[in-house]
Amino acid sequence: MADFIRYAGADDRERLTIFLDQAKLNTDGLEHSIDYFLIMENEEREVRATLGIEPLGKVGLLRSLVMTKEMSENDLFILFEQILRLAREKQLQSLYLSSNKRASIAFFQMLGFEEVDKKSLPEELYVSDHVKHILTVDNSFFLKLSI
Repeated sequence: MADFIRYAGADDRERLTIFLDQAKLNTDGLEHSIDYFLIMENEEREVRATLGIEPLGKVGLLRSLVMTKEMSENDLFILFEQILRLAREKQLQSLYLSSNKRASIAFFQMLGFEEVDKKSLPEELYVSDHVKHILTVDNSFFLKLSI
């Protein structure tokens, strides 16, 4: 069976909330940014993966990457390709992501992201409660992709 990726809509909020809750991710603000989320699902409409953007003015913060264990590295690349397409359609100028897993840097650099100093983050990001939390984590870092 083939999986496919589509934009999330208001009617996906409950399914997406359950999927993110199962992964123990914060769902605050999901209802306000649901149209900035992608859902990868199978033909039975079972959610297999999701990735979203928290829009903050002309920048976005990548959020809520969750994949089931059956997903492949290729699926991950396709998901990121589609989130970049969505960001362009929403006319965002740049995307940021944060992690505390240094091993992931090489993967994100292959996608065009570059590590940025926390002190050079745009002011828009500081509106996000998620960013405020990330800044309290000692080993966290940020990456940026200009669109």
